[in-house]
Amino acid sequence: MLKKMGEAVARVARKVNETVESGSDTLDLAECKLVSFPIGIYKVLRNVSDQIHLITLANNELKSLTSKFMTTFSQLRELRLEGNFLHRLPNEVAGLQHLKAIDLSRNQFQDFPEQLTTLPALETINLEENEIVDVPVEKLAAMPALRLVNLRLNPLAAEVRVIAPPLINFDLLMSPEGARAPPL
Repeated sequence: MLKKMGEAVARVARKVNETVESGSDTLDLAECKLVSFPIGIYKVLRNVSDQIHLITLANNELKSLTSKFMTTFSQLRELRLEGNFLHRLPNEVAGLQHLKAIDLSRNQFQDFPEQLTTLPALETINLEENEIVDVPVEKLAAMPALRLVNLRLNPLAAEVRVIAPPLINFDLLMSPEGARAPPL
């Protein structure tokens, strides 16, 4: 057990160091068994955090992200958080004014994260396979850059299915009513 934990920590450290040393605009910490974003990374990345445009934290065990995460990486263009245990986003996500795409698929959202509707550059929202029933259709319709919202495999209310199509000018992906994700 301790050996596996040590290997996981070493893997995260190696990936962070690669980002810093190469001057990359990408931080990929996918599949690192993270239960939270490591606090030490903020210090290591403090001089390059504004240069990071893509963070991948997919397929970890994250239950939440902090406001510090959102304010530290304020220049993000893409945030990949699929396959975690997230059920909400901090309000500070509204500060990600350059964000173009966010992937929150396969998490535990029951409520649509409405803070996303305030992001002027956001083009793609992926919330596939969550537990979302209601969607702020009018707010989404007012988003200037929005091109795609994926809500497949969510138990969407019938009203959303009826109201949304005539109001929106982006692609709204929905599963047939009653469709569920296959069991794991």
